[in-house]
Amino acid sequence: MAGFAAVIAAVLGLSLATAGPAAASGSLSWRNFGNTDPINSSGLSSWACATSVTIATDVVAQVCGIVAPDGVSVQAAVIVRNNRSSVYSVQTTMNLTDASTDEQFWNEGCRPSGVGAHSWAVCFGFTEDWPFGPVFSHSFANDIFLGNSPNV
Repeated sequence: MAGFAAVIAAVLGLSLATAGPAAASGSLSWRNFGNTDPINSSGLSSWACATSVTIATDVVAQVCGIVAPDGVSVQAAVIVRNNRSSVYSVQTTMNLTDASTDEQFWNEGCRPSGVGAHSWAVCFGFTEDWPFGPVFSHSFANDIFLGNSPNV
C-alpha cells in the first residue's frame, strides 16, 4: 500500500513534507530508493516540491528544495519515479536560487543514471549554508523543464 501511495504522490506532485538528511555535502549524487517514497523515508529535513512532470511514458520527475532542521543548510533535488518494467536513464540539471534576489548559487546536474524498474531515485545537489532567507530550485530532467520548487 505504501508503494501505491508513493506512486500517487509522484503522479500528483508533492507539496511540503518532512524528511531527513538528504545527501552528503559537497557532491552531486544519485540515490536509489527502490519502492520507498524518498521524502517520507528520509528523516527531519523539510522538502518543498513542484508537481510531477512526465518526462517519458511511465516516468515522472519533480524538482524539490530541501532545508535542514537548522533552517540554514539548503539543497536542491530531483525525484524520479520510473513506472516502467525496465531501467530508464535520466540526467538532470538544477540550481539553487535566492528567492529575494533571483541570484543563482550554482547550476549543476547529475550525470546520466539508470533508474530501476518500478522504483524511485533522487539526484541530490550540493548542500549550501544559506542563512539569508528562502531559496528555490529549478531543474531539468533529460532536457525537460520541471519548473520551480516552492520556496524553502
